[in-house]
Amino acid sequence: MDEQLKALREAIDAVDRRLVELLNERARLAQQVGQLKRDVNAPVYRPEREAEVLRKVAAINRGPLAEAALTGIYREVISACRALERPLRVAYLGPPGTFSELAMIKQFGSGVEGAPALSIDEVFRAAETGAADFAIVPVENSTEGAVGRSLDLLLITPLRILAEVSVPVRHHLLTQSGTLAGITRIVTHPQTLAQCAGWLNRNLPNVDKQSVASNAEAARIAAADPTAAAIAGENAASLYGLQIAAGHIQDDPHNRTRFAVLGNQDVAPTGRDKTSLILSVPNRAGAVYHMLTPLAQHGVSMTRFESRPARMGAWEYYFYVDIEGHERDPRVAAALQELRAVCAFYKSLGSYPMEA
Repeated sequence: MDEQLKALREAIDAVDRRLVELLNERARLAQQVGQLKRDVNAPVYRPEREAEVLRKVAAINRGPLAEAALTGIYREVISACRALERPLRVAYLGPPGTFSELAMIKQFGSGVEGAPALSIDEVFRAAETGAADFAIVPVENSTEGAVGRSLDLLLITPLRILAEVSVPVRHHLLTQSGTLAGITRIVTHPQTLAQCAGWLNRNLPNVDKQSVASNAEAARIAAADPTAAAIAGENAASLYGLQIAAGHIQDDPHNRTRFAVLGNQDVAPTGRDKTSLILSVPNRAGAVYHMLTPLAQHGVSMTRFESRPARMGAWEYYFYVDIEGHERDPRVAAALQELRAVCAFYKSLGSYPMEA
């Protein structure tokens, strides 16, 4: 057995040497790509190209590595090579340890500089002013629905959606000791409280619940106060030195949050894309039906339809609509042209690769 193990380890070492050589060869090619981009002032981050690479990797995978594992490895390879062109700065809702930071790492890899902000407004502002290259913001949760502040700011921002990423939301009750002994209050984000309401009502009905700006802020508070328990993710527990007193306390085991990556560039078609729109129609009978008719007539599938009050003192609404396809696709372009004609307000938030 010892000889067999030694032979296998030597084979692994040989593969590692080839991998390192190939990774550096890929990195040198990426540097050449970066130089060409600088010559024509092209964007460093190209979400359509990165989506194409990850889809190709998944298509040629024959195992035993799972698809998610292999694409995760390649996302870090892409991130490291991209950083050789120019390190990117990405704004997210902080402090460190939030699900927003987790979404940023999932989308961009570790080769970016995170810029935590205290509010969603500040996340938008960082990308709008150039303090950050990109922003990543939550737009909807599978349990609690739309993130209203993000939708309101999408209405007025000049930023466009460049990519989407969703992360599973796993909430844990965190304390210094790893038990609930001596706990007098629970701190977390208000949306997290709603996502864990059933568990909390069954198990801790008489403990005071307090809302704070983020789950990471809750973890920071619990790390400084032995009488406080935070509800947050595993990354926050690790970052703030807390232990899990109760795990997976979210009411929906399939709970996910979808995030949008925002920036100032257009994204080319990939063949599997999504387009996000904000629409409004005159307040008259049948207006919404007529608004949606061009999509049906051109065979464009709608994947999301969300209404939001227009806040103009009247019973009027903006409609947030996601459709399948890129706005440069002929049938989508035809539908959107007709859509503009029947809408009182029309804004395209951009087309971007559909998440796998």
